[in-house]
Order: sequence, then structure tokens, then C-alpha cells
Amino acid sequence: MTSKNALIIGRQTSTTRELNNALRLGGFDVRQVVPEEIAQILDLEARPDMLLVSAGLGLQRVALLSERFAAQGRLPTTVVYPEGDLSELEMCVRGGFDYVTPPFAPSLLRTRLTSCWERGQLTLAVEEMANAASLYSYERDLSIAREIQNGFLPDDLPVPHGWEVAARFRPASLVAGDFYDVFELAGGRRLATVIGDVCDKGVGAALFMALIRTMLRHTAEQAGAWDLFADDLARMTSVRELADPALHPGLSVAAGPLLQAVSGTNSYMARHHNRQGYFCTVFFAMLDPVSGTMLYINGGHNPAVVVRADGHHVTLPPTGPAVGLFSHSTYLIEHAALQPGDSLFMYTDGVPESRNSAGEFFGMNRMTDLVVGHRDSAARLVDTMDATVRRYTGSAEQHDDITMLALRRS
Repeated sequence: MTSKNALIIGRQTSTTRELNNALRLGGFDVRQVVPEEIAQILDLEARPDMLLVSAGLGLQRVALLSERFAAQGRLPTTVVYPEGDLSELEMCVRGGFDYVTPPFAPSLLRTRLTSCWERGQLTLAVEEMANAASLYSYERDLSIAREIQNGFLPDDLPVPHGWEVAARFRPASLVAGDFYDVFELAGGRRLATVIGDVCDKGVGAALFMALIRTMLRHTAEQAGAWDLFADDLARMTSVRELADPALHPGLSVAAGPLLQAVSGTNSYMARHHNRQGYFCTVFFAMLDPVSGTMLYINGGHNPAVVVRADGHHVTLPPTGPAVGLFSHSTYLIEHAALQPGDSLFMYTDGVPESRNSAGEFFGMNRMTDLVVGHRDSAARLVDTMDATVRRYTGSAEQHDDITMLALRRS
């Protein structure tokens, strides 16, 4: 024990006078205060190595005093002394505090306090080692979780002839609740594009992200030529748009997998995982690369932006609720057509809701203006959007995952 600063907290009594003298004779620098003066002591630079607190204050107040010094970045060893009532001393000892009792012999008192201090330092070191080991284990588990999660994102994006496809994924932490996917169906005759955002953040959201993304893709791939006019169709969706003669005659090839993927995933999640409270907003589109016609379901997700070659733009708002909320949710299949020079921009709310150091949102208007102004290249669009958002937020913390997916018909 190299330092010898002791602080006595208690009233002036014969006990505290005896304790004060014994400490000084034992080589300690001593200061004594009444409990009402603690606030003044906490404001001082001096940091005591020992707190000697009257057991008469009671276990709760002794514990609060010790915590207040710890909150100030000071970690003195707290020892209690009796003020006549030994039952109060016993309660403090049961609460985990060391103690000293009169008569106070200087040499014995110093030996006792040194032992208490060394024991406290050892306990602190063990706790720090345990915390460090726990933190290392947690960070290792998170790193593994991120590796696994990255495996659920596509390594390469299929790009049909005459199209550009680009994506950007920037999680707010090691694991994310956002996801995107691009894959081919019907022997390459259809291109599926999906972007989603699981509510909440952290490991729980990441687990549900993996589950929902896998179910959407697997169900779509296994759906095959599903009968769009089955009896249960009416309670799942509206397909009145498919009767539009302006649509490409082969569009129904995409409608079955699209509908079954979204409705089936929603039903499963709502029935089996409702109690966990997780749900997911999803924009799922099926594109015919030859005609440029696209069917889509927007399950409570941010409106995708379609930008025409001439700069005119439209948004594709929700056609149903988020996936996983209600087992009997219905989803409307809508359609859009992408002509040469048109672009489709899909994103999660981390883009418009990015905040700068003043707490101001990046905003939908700023995002849409940038999409309209960079319609010459899908890759250039996501690169510029990401760089612009980074400049806007500056040193501010990233509060949400940022995911973007862009298509452009050359």
C-alpha cells in the first residue's frame, strides 16, 4: 500500500478521535468529515485510499457512499467502525464490508487496513480479469455471428443482359437486421430482388434476418408453377392487376413464387415467432429482364423509387403489412415497367434517417434528388449515395443499418 490517505466519515466522538490519532501515528494522512460534507469531498482532487465509515449510518448509506466514490472514478477500500451499536456493525459486515474495532493500536490498525486494501485490490483485479474474459468471449461470438450473417448475403449478383445491378450493405454494428438478395428463377427468365429490415437491432434482429431471408428465398425457389387461381388465393392477395392486357403474357410465371414466398413466410413467422415480437418490412420484386415488366409486393417497407430516363420519378408504396405481424395478412401484387434508361432504387430506412451531429435527418427529399440526379449507372448511384450519407453524418454515430439495392436497364 504505497499511498496513505484515509478519510473518516462520521460524527466527532471519542471513537473517531481515537481512530484519527491511531491512523496518524500509523503513518496515514487523515481527514474527517460528517456525511453532509461528502459532496464537497467528492469535488476535491484528493482521492482517499481508505474510507472509514461509521457503521451507525447503516448498511444502505455505507453502500451508497462507497458507490458515490466509485462513480467519481475513485476506488477506495471501504471499512466500517462501530459507534456503540454492534448490530449495525454486524449488518455492514454481512453486506460485504471489512471492519475495525477499538481499541485502535496504530501498528495493528495499519496492518489490518493494509490487509483490507490488498484484499480489495485483488478482488478488483479478479473482477477486471473476469470482465475482460467475458468481453473477449462476447466479441468473439459477435465476430462469428457476423461471419455467419455475411454468408447469408450474396457473394455475386446475377446480372441479366442489358441490365445493371448494384448493392451496398453497411451495418451499424457487428451484426445487422437488414438484408438484401438477388437471385434467378425459372431458368434465368425471372430475376428476384429482395430488400428487408427486421425491427430492432443486435443479435436478435440478426438471427431473425437470417431466418426470414432464408425462408423468402427457399420458398420462392421451391414454389415452381404455383396455381394462382387456387381457392386460398383470395385470402392471401389481390391479383386483379394480372388481368391487365398490357402486361407481358408470361408475367404469371413470377407471381406464384412471389406470392407464396411473402405469404408463406408471413404466416410461418406470425404463427411460430409472434411472442418474440420481431417482424420485418420487405420489398420483394420479380423482374422479367426481357420485357422490363416487374411484379412486386411491398410489405410495409420504404417506398422504392423508379426513375424514368427523362428524370421523372414515381414511388412504389406498401401493398400490405410487414411480414410476421399477423398470420392472415393479405398482400396486393402490383406491377411496374422499366424501360431502357429507367432505374429502380430500393433502400432501408437507415438511408433517409441517417442523422448528422445536430440530430437532423438526411431525409427523403435529399435522397430522392440524388437518385434522380444519378440515373446513369446503378453502381455509381449506390457509391454516390453512400459517400453523400457519410459526408452528411460526419462524426455522428450511425444509428441504423444502411442497405441499398439498385437496378438499371441499359
